[in-house]
Amino acid sequence: MNNRGTSDLQVLLDVTMKLLETVEKRKMLKKILEGALQLIGLDTGAMYRAATLAAMMDGTDLSDQNRIIEIIDNAVFDFKSSSNGMAVQIDGADVTSKIRDPKVTANTRYVAVIPAARERLVDMQRKFAKKYKKIVTEGRDQGTIVFPNANVKFYLTADINERARRRHIELKANGITQSEDEIRKSIIQRDQSDESRLVGPLKPADDAIIIDTTALSIQEVVEKLANYIIQRCPNKK
Repeated sequence: MNNRGTSDLQVLLDVTMKLLETVEKRKMLKKILEGALQLIGLDTGAMYRAATLAAMMDGTDLSDQNRIIEIIDNAVFDFKSSSNGMAVQIDGADVTSKIRDPKVTANTRYVAVIPAARERLVDMQRKFAKKYKKIVTEGRDQGTIVFPNANVKFYLTADINERARRRHIELKANGITQSEDEIRKSIIQRDQSDESRLVGPLKPADDAIIIDTTALSIQEVVEKLANYIIQRCPNKK
């Protein structure tokens, strides 16, 4: 361990909605980078889903924030890296597949808005990072709250018109009809909401490397990130 109190090499990938309009593409980018530099991926979403599933298994009212905190405090969560991503256990039972249930995903919002729950999940994320030598993670608060002393941080952005164009292509491929103008307005509204959140707002860390991806493909973005990482951490093998 180094004096950062976490992994020897923490590559913080702040892949925000300003780059990629879907969770799937953000995960794709992180996965490619993992393979390119032999990094262990930290799946923060899996942790939120695990906490949510624990509450659902308890049968508690998800609007009862105090009870959700009790459940998180009393449950035994275990997160490990695996060839297929992050393996998750709750009280010794494997729930890696169960946390991906659409109902669990839809209910994570109840956990995400609880400040005390986020604090506990931040602690889980830091404990996971201490297990491994090199990690990569992505999320709105990773470089500002969770790992403020990470070796490398990136904040990726893109022109609003390009973001709308990308999203329009994705929706059309899924049989959803929506004009680019409608999409653009939706993105602007979402940005305003994300940036004004009291808990975990969307913003770059002061020391983040800001990259405009407007004219770049995902592979080109990965190459750019990898080059920065190698330059910043030449001795971190």
